[in-house]
Amino acid sequence: MYRPVLVTPPALKPITLAEAKAWLDIPYTNKDAVITGLIAAATAHLDGWTGILGRCLCEQTWRQDFDRLNRCLRLPLAPVISITSVKYDDADGVEQTVSSGDYELLNDDLGPYVRFKDAYSFPQVHDERPAVRVTYLAGYPNTGSEPDVTSTVPDDIKHAIALLVRHWFDNPTAVVVGVTAQSVPHAVDALLAPHRRIRF
Repeated sequence: MYRPVLVTPPALKPITLAEAKAWLDIPYTNKDAVITGLIAAATAHLDGWTGILGRCLCEQTWRQDFDRLNRCLRLPLAPVISITSVKYDDADGVEQTVSSGDYELLNDDLGPYVRFKDAYSFPQVHDERPAVRVTYLAGYPNTGSEPDVTSTVPDDIKHAIALLVRHWFDNPTAVVVGVTAQSVPHAVDALLAPHRRIRF
C-alpha cells in the first residue's frame, strides 16, 4: 500500500492553550509560545500517519492511492468521517470520478474501507500506477461554528496530551542531574491503550 498523503491538516489541536495552562496552573502569558509548542509536539506524537495511535485526532483530509479499483479499498487511518471522492485515471489517462452512489464507507475489525456496490461495473484503469485515489475526511468531527469550533477528540486522549505537556514542561531537558531517571507517566500509556490501532 502507498503511504497516505495529507491533503489538508487539522485546523484545531485536541486541547487549547487555555486548557493546557489550566492543567499547568499558569496564569501568566510569557510561556504561551512554549506551551503551544508542547501541545503541537504531543499532538504530533499521537496523530496521523506518523503518530503512535495509528489514527487521526482533529478533522483532517487525507488521500490514499491504489494501483487499481477493487471491490474493497482499505483506508489506513481511522476514524473516517466521510469519503470526499473516489477518482481514477481511465484507459486514456483521463481522470474520472466515481459516483458516490456506487460505493459506501464501512468499518470492520481492521478499520475503515470503501466498498463498491455489487452492481458497479469496474472500468479499465490506466497502466501508469497509481491510477486510483480516495480522498477522505478523517478524525473526530469538529463541533460548533466559527469562532467557537471545538474538538470532539475523546477525553482520555485529551487527558494524555495534557499529561505529556505537563511532563515536558516540568522536564525541559533530556537528563536531570541528581534525579532518578523517570519515564513518561504510566498514566499516559493507560489512557492511550484503548485507542491504539494495529496497522494492516
